[in-house]
Amino acid sequence: MAAERLNVTQAAVSQQVKSLERHLGVALVAKRGRSIELTEPGIMLARELGIGFEIIGRGVERLAEHAAHRPVQVTMSPAFAVEWLLPRMAEFQQQHPEITLMLNPTSELVQIKPGGIDVAIRYHDRRMPRKKQDTVLVSDMVVIGAPSLVEGQDLRDPASLTKLPWLQELGTNEAADWFTYHGVVPPEPLTINHMPGNLIMTAVRRGDGITYSARAFFEDDLSSGRMIELFSQPLFGVYYIQTQAEFQRPEAEVFVNWLISQSQVVSANTSEN
Repeated sequence: MAAERLNVTQAAVSQQVKSLERHLGVALVAKRGRSIELTEPGIMLARELGIGFEIIGRGVERLAEHAAHRPVQVTMSPAFAVEWLLPRMAEFQQQHPEITLMLNPTSELVQIKPGGIDVAIRYHDRRMPRKKQDTVLVSDMVVIGAPSLVEGQDLRDPASLTKLPWLQELGTNEAADWFTYHGVVPPEPLTINHMPGNLIMTAVRRGDGITYSARAFFEDDLSSGRMIELFSQPLFGVYYIQTQAEFQRPEAEVFVNWLISQSQVVSANTSEN
């Protein structure tokens, strides 16, 4: 029976028992005809080991229960959280009411580690291809502004945007990178206001400045005319998933699979159809 439970041969079990007997200096089993019975020391050891294994089992059960009830911690940029993830959260909670999510919207690159962040949604552009990644969103990256700020101006040349105020997410260098990508050297320092991504959304809609962002975050604003698209880089921005796969919790895996099921490719052409 022991051999079957351990998925090893009877000879292997017998060898391990003999090794333990030599180590302890006592006989743990004895032959009784064709059967094998525990000796008195064997019965004593089995009883104590049973108590120990029961304690270990309870500890593992408590730990598994604690892990199952621990929220799945997810980090992403504030803009992605407000404009893409939060509008979809009700659907996830309806499908998986047993899973609690703890969102950490931040522009900082938070480390993924056991007991901490389980899932990260990161950004890179198409100049930095990554292999074997689970993609959540591929979108045009656009420079946009409110009509009250940009209407009536000739802004067809990238250099013309140097005279406008920019709104830039904390911890990034998006405005300077955009001008460098388009071969523009600003003649004087840019006017840039740094703020969390979720505040940028409100500020750009209010007309406080122009910003560089994923078109997917402003689809309704652009289609309704509340925002004007000044420049576009088709399918330039990629939001992808990072996890610590070696220690991935089942609850985190459920969330990741749901994210993948929500994945989108949003381009200027498809949004116009």
